[in-house]
Amino acid sequence: MFKALGRFVVGHRWLVIIGWLIAGAAVIGYAPSLTTTSDQAEFLPKHYESIQAQKIQEKAFPKGFSPSAIVVFTREDGKPLDKADSAEVTKVGKAIEAKKYEKVEQVVTAPPSPHKKVQTVMVSMADVKAGDKGQQHAVEDMRDDLKPLVADSGLKVGVTGDAATQLDNEEASKKADGLIFIGTIVLIVVLMTIIFRSPTITVLTIVGITLVSQIANGLIAISAKEFHLKADSSVSSLLIVVLFGVGTDYILFLMFRYRERLRLGEDPKTAMISAVGRVGEAIASAAGAVIVCFLALLLSSLSFLVSMGPALAIAIGVTLLASLTLIPAIISLMGTKVFWPSKSWQREPRAARFEAVGKSVARRPGLFVIGSGLLMIVLALGSFGYKPTFASQEDENSKKESQVALHTMSKDLPAGSTNPSTVLMRSTNGEKLRDADMKAFVADLKQVKGVGSASRTQVSKDGTTAEFNAVLTMDPNGRKAMDVVRGPLRSTAHEAAPPGIETKVGGVTSVFVDINKAVNRDFSVVFPTAAALIMLILGLLLRSIVAPIYLMVSVALGFGATLGASVLLFQQIQGQSGLTFFLPVIMYLFVVAIGTDYNILMVARLREEAKEGLGPREATAKSIQHAGPTVAAAGVILAGTFASMLLASDVSLAQIGFAVAFGIVIGAFVMAMFFTPALTALFGRAAWWPRRIRPEQPQHGGPPYAGHHQQPVPAQGGRAPYAPRGRRD
Repeated sequence: MFKALGRFVVGHRWLVIIGWLIAGAAVIGYAPSLTTTSDQAEFLPKHYESIQAQKIQEKAFPKGFSPSAIVVFTREDGKPLDKADSAEVTKVGKAIEAKKYEKVEQVVTAPPSPHKKVQTVMVSMADVKAGDKGQQHAVEDMRDDLKPLVADSGLKVGVTGDAATQLDNEEASKKADGLIFIGTIVLIVVLMTIIFRSPTITVLTIVGITLVSQIANGLIAISAKEFHLKADSSVSSLLIVVLFGVGTDYILFLMFRYRERLRLGEDPKTAMISAVGRVGEAIASAAGAVIVCFLALLLSSLSFLVSMGPALAIAIGVTLLASLTLIPAIISLMGTKVFWPSKSWQREPRAARFEAVGKSVARRPGLFVIGSGLLMIVLALGSFGYKPTFASQEDENSKKESQVALHTMSKDLPAGSTNPSTVLMRSTNGEKLRDADMKAFVADLKQVKGVGSASRTQVSKDGTTAEFNAVLTMDPNGRKAMDVVRGPLRSTAHEAAPPGIETKVGGVTSVFVDINKAVNRDFSVVFPTAAALIMLILGLLLRSIVAPIYLMVSVALGFGATLGASVLLFQQIQGQSGLTFFLPVIMYLFVVAIGTDYNILMVARLREEAKEGLGPREATAKSIQHAGPTVAAAGVILAGTFASMLLASDVSLAQIGFAVAFGIVIGAFVMAMFFTPALTALFGRAAWWPRRIRPEQPQHGGPPYAGHHQQPVPAQGGRAPYAPRGRRD
């Protein structure tokens, strides 16, 4: 099948290249921009309590006051605000209202804080749809106008709130994308040049993947628009590293085989057909494992994961198609000039280190299974200390205006006042709520441990719905606040409701509680589904029952080791409050799927060596010797591209970058290089059960394993063959 694909691509290479260019231009020209959201509430299904509370609030109080931006004032000298300062704040508040900014509906100047360290102006804005930048534009204009308004007043001012935070996060995300892109390109240039000693291959890789990335982004944007999918702002950064990292890996797999066939004396066209035929199944299976892992996210209850899954699956699918069609077409057109100016492709390197590793693993497979297995188990023990965080974590030295203003505001206001929990009380029988019931309800809320104050804020016009604020005594984004909302606050709110009345607890802390519940549910559904689908792909590829089982055991150990290492670095060494809540899901998908890629490449080579007549241990030695350099090069490049995410100031992106990079290192240099081949050597021929691997009989009745000793095939046109010094890559 793949050899036939290779023949078609090489035989119609101009048609393939032109087809890609036309398709690319059409997709890029038609595709809308990819919109993202940072509103966590948008990611939850409607049956969660926090979302139900939000819907009740929107229906009962469509014009209710809810600040999207908060302007925070303090004195430059740090002293308490006096009457003149407060009058100046009121004056600025009126000036903001008079400006009539886009989306701004109401401006309210609040009184000074208890110790008069802070005073705020609350700005309510109209709701916006996904992709509408109206609120962010208003914040930008407001920040520009505030500077001259407070000049020479002795006051410092900053804007925080949801709209300001989203603006700062998007700007930071753009900077992060730029840094990640530059870091990824530099890494690929350096490593590809070192591996092939050819700038031509490097340029081809970057240009080809850039075209693929534009097509993939266009298809993702079209899909998001057509199917109303919500994308988180972190998707763009992930797409960069996925497309360039995985794309480079697949090109490496292809180029190593292409170079191998050239060294055996095949002409460039025949060599590319052979390369696609030999490595195409491994690339397709590896990509298939990644794609099904990402598509398993469709079973998630969080809409941003539901959107992320198809987006990343589309990216991998386009990359796979390009790796087996566009790249082979271009390379077959260039022939051996693709290696210019290097001539090193003509000579087979000895790969002495990998040869030594292969012989060592083959000689003592049990020792290597125990050693590599223990390493992963010890690291995995750290995963028991995993703590999820649900709010965006910021560096204490963050210079984002929204974070600086929020930190300043929290110094002289109750911890929970920045985001109080809202409790909605609604009559279910159509009768108006009674004042006595509402007063008693407020009194009950005040008795909840962890609630600093509670009050009724507004009642709907028809008198059937009331809103209450419960200000927590701790950070509303922290785990302690989540424990209060999950436990006593919700139970008290539900139990204190009189007959004929329902209550729902909303607010940001309630949203985080429900996200936590949704993530736990996803762990029990997405993980097993992805594992089962990967095992199915491995079973179809290897036609074996035994090998897929121990391959999945190895990637499970790799996942545990990666999570444990991440906990050790970020929670224990750096002292962060926890790991971003969706990190285990992302890590599981990448580490398991991409770890399986390297296992597939190694096991496919093991099977190939077994077919050529080698015994289990000899096949193990040869597989590590010849597939080891490919796995090592691919692992370094892919781990490096994900590690480039550490350049971002966003803590969540840094955690994702480290975790996936570390997982790939474990997958390439522990699982695929030692654990998997050593286990295969121990299992012997039973690893392929129920299939029986029989040596392939060479043509002309040669010896069963002639492939290892064959002489180079004379190239077409009478050209002298390139005699390999050793064996194939």
